[in-house]
Amino acid sequence: MDGVYKNAYPTGSVIDIKRSGRANAWITYKAYPGQRPKLQHNGWHGISINDGASYIEVNGLEVEGNNRKMSRSYALSQKYNQSNPLTNGNCISIEGGQGGRSHHIRILNNKVHDCGGGGISAIQADYLTIDNNEVFNNAWYSVHGCSGISLLNNWNSDNNRNYKMFVTRNKVYNNQMLVPWIWNGKIQDGNGIIIDRGMNKQKGSTISAYRGRTLIASNISYKNGGGGIHTFQSENIDIVYNTSYLNNQSREVEYGQISVNYSNNINVFNNILYSERGKRINLRNGGDNVRFDYNLNANSSLIPASGYNDMIADPQFMNPYSGDFRLKSTSPAINSGMKFNSVTTDFLGDPRVKGSRSDRGAYEMR
Repeated sequence: MDGVYKNAYPTGSVIDIKRSGRANAWITYKAYPGQRPKLQHNGWHGISINDGASYIEVNGLEVEGNNRKMSRSYALSQKYNQSNPLTNGNCISIEGGQGGRSHHIRILNNKVHDCGGGGISAIQADYLTIDNNEVFNNAWYSVHGCSGISLLNNWNSDNNRNYKMFVTRNKVYNNQMLVPWIWNGKIQDGNGIIIDRGMNKQKGSTISAYRGRTLIASNISYKNGGGGIHTFQSENIDIVYNTSYLNNQSREVEYGQISVNYSNNINVFNNILYSERGKRINLRNGGDNVRFDYNLNANSSLIPASGYNDMIADPQFMNPYSGDFRLKSTSPAINSGMKFNSVTTDFLGDPRVKGSRSDRGAYEMR
């Protein structure tokens, strides 16, 4: 119900989830109808799903971290300290590793902000849905190189090769690294959305390459420090119908609005990519079977990866300065996309095809 809920001890979480539901009886943590509870923490996690807890849904909560109570100068004084929850705390974490790996998790309709570490992060998880969340002002102060929404080292709980990971209809903005990564002293993350190291081939990995498919669709990712949407050493991902606007706010990062980095079997279709002038629109670096097509590229002519049906044009957003990325009726993105059968709704949940063809970007206008 209404109220502010805090971690009970300095390094703790507000909600610590260790017990699993069942396939026919999920456990749901949600706001009571008509209420707006806030989980406010200065510990390691606002919400921690760990010890392999599965069949869990987190729905309609606000999680706020500690960023507003810190300065960058304090965070920089802690840039070699991995054990300070004030700077490194995460908002919502699905934790893998020796304690157990989680599967069948839904993170829905939450407001997630101002955590020094990750906004919504999952490590070694499977069957994950992250839908309709607002994720902002995270990743500022951690030494661990965090992002707004991140999936790291995805794990196979079975042999299903269909869609199992869904990152859809999220609004992700102003997530940025302001403290260098402790392992190399660089600013290189702070992405809006990243699918990271799904091939699981890093030194010491004990799990096999992830075989399921991942759908990243109808998200709005803007003014993040890193890329809008980024895949690194991952496979079998469809990045479709997203709007990515003026990302790469960190001067050290030049990935582009959507970047495919050493990744295989990637489709990048029907997106709107709007870069600052003189900065690249996108990036394709290595990888096999990577396709870009039916994207609208705007405000820069540096387009390393393109397809036959791509266009360079002004998308004619309603008011991007206030975060309104709906399209004006004269936008060239309207009725110019390709039908992608796996996506049936847009950012608002409206039907994906309203006119003669689908629109490009997160919104389906007419």
